[in-house]
Amino acid sequence: MRSPGKPVRAVSFIDGQNLYRHAKTAFGHHHPNYDPIKLAEAVCASLGFRQHMVRFYTGFPRRDLDPFWHDYWANRFRVLSRSGVRVIKRRLSYHMESIELPDGNTAKATVVREKGIDVRLSLDLFKMAVDGAYDAAIVFSQDQDLAEAVADIMEHSDRLQLGIRVYSAFPAGPSASSKWKIRGTIPFPMDRSFYDSCIDSSDYRPSRSGS
Repeated sequence: MRSPGKPVRAVSFIDGQNLYRHAKTAFGHHHPNYDPIKLAEAVCASLGFRQHMVRFYTGFPRRDLDPFWHDYWANRFRVLSRSGVRVIKRRLSYHMESIELPDGNTAKATVVREKGIDVRLSLDLFKMAVDGAYDAAIVFSQDQDLAEAVADIMEHSDRLQLGIRVYSAFPAGPSASSKWKIRGTIPFPMDRSFYDSCIDSSDYRPSRSGS
């Protein structure tokens, strides 16, 4: 059990694509313009926690299929890593699937999926709790696939009387696509003012030379 008066060590687990999709719907931002470090620090400051680590999880495309976004993310990964963020990335997977058209016909289309990110995040979330790496986890996601890991963490915490807390931080507002936290977590809704104060103004777009 954490000693009374000892600072709460918080680790932020940021599901990059999940956060982006919900921020796009809630606030109209059309690219992942948040600053992971600023967001993590802002939430910790609001809760009175000490930021211990930021972990960023995302899928990214193959360069031969989407050179712009591949290079965009490569630039961001370098900056995040140099800033002390632990970056966990996976290649996006591409599949040909049949889709139904409005006229009732079908057509083949390439479907892009993010594979393995939620599993890796769940494993890290649980393992770090067992290893005593944090007192509080702040999960920037609304992916309910993480709920089982949260339940296991809380069972572990209750059994050993560790007092671990797990938060779900998510964009909130009238246009939000989902108003639900991850099951078993403490909600931390972020309104537009809060989110916009943590925007990253850097330009990560690749140069025309491709460098």
